[in-house]
Amino acid sequence: MKSLASIAVGVAALASVANASVKGFDISNYQPNVDFAKAYSDGARFVIIKATEGTTYIDPTFSDHYTKATNAGFIRGGYHFAHPGSSSGAAQANYFLQHGGGWSSDGITLPGMLDLEYAPSGDSCYGLSASAMVSWINDFLNTYHAATSQYPLIYTSTSWWQLCTGNNGSFGNKSPLVVARYASSVGTLPNGWSYYTIWQNNDAAPWGGDSDVFNGDLSQLQKIARGS
Repeated sequence: MKSLASIAVGVAALASVANASVKGFDISNYQPNVDFAKAYSDGARFVIIKATEGTTYIDPTFSDHYTKATNAGFIRGGYHFAHPGSSSGAAQANYFLQHGGGWSSDGITLPGMLDLEYAPSGDSCYGLSASAMVSWINDFLNTYHAATSQYPLIYTSTSWWQLCTGNNGSFGNKSPLVVARYASSVGTLPNGWSYYTIWQNNDAAPWGGDSDVFNGDLSQLQKIARGS
């Protein structure tokens, strides 16, 4: 089986030639009522849904969102909001896997997404040094990969990555990048990635949540969901 990273390389290469893209969005319990049928009719084809946070929180809307997205025909997946200072990467990956973050090669399930962003408490890097953060991320990724054969997507911003990992460049050959930048262009990417797989380009998707763009066409997105 090909790695997700190698698939994403092909996706990026094809996308650069064809300039293709697919609309999507990401949601959580802050968007309790989503009209998935309308989103699909408007051209969106994928949605990433919050499943867990740390090792104590399950998003109360995850199951409902996931079922409705599936019924509407979406490619969908779950995401985990990381709390690297509270427990190990392995513990959080396993919690995510147990509560919606799993993957199967059915062509409609995206590998899970690891959400790495500024801590809500104001301690941007959760009290970890850059080297400790890199170790934590590796622990999460390797645990997820051992369980699913896929590396999770990494969601982050360039500024967080620079601050909290020391702009580490070792993850681009493992995990596809979901980069957050609310601007007219994607800008400088975190070190280690020469392209993005998904760009979160604003926080006001017309169907609720954040607006995302996949860097490729629908068949390439389906390949990621199949893991082949």
